Amino acid sequence: MNDIAIIFKEKKLKLTPQRLAVYNYLISTSCHPSAEVIYNAIHEQYPTMSLATVYKTLKTLVEVGLIQEINVGEGNFRYDRNALSHPHIQCLTCGKICDFENLNLDHLNNLAETNSDFKVSFNKVYFYGYCKECQKSSEN
Repeated sequence: MNDIAIIFKEKKLKLTPQRLAVYNYLISTSCHPSAEVIYNAIHEQYPTMSLATVYKTLKTLVEVGLIQEINVGEGNFRYDRNALSHPHIQCLTCGKICDFENLNLDHLNNLAETNSDFKVSFNKVYFYGYCKECQKSSEN
């Protein structure tokens, strides 16, 4: 909670109850929700907050480096409370997204630089497959 207050103060941004609500929701979940999921989850507590406010808040949180926006190719963005670079895996059946906590792929940056004339700043890696639950469902 102190992180957001410090960062917003440094960036001279106003820390509104709506921004706190969106941030608190994200840091309280390990799933990777869309803006719509976040809006629906906090709408009862903040009935006057619009979906547009949620989108603007998420954009601001990404810009200041508090959260990560991920695009796994399903037509909308999902949001991750972990702003550090790390790979993700998505289930092709149910759409669930999980983090790889102990899989460091930073060597890919060096490999990409070696094989191109680019200076690589970062990478985003996504894997796709079937989660345990969906594997079990397909066996039945």
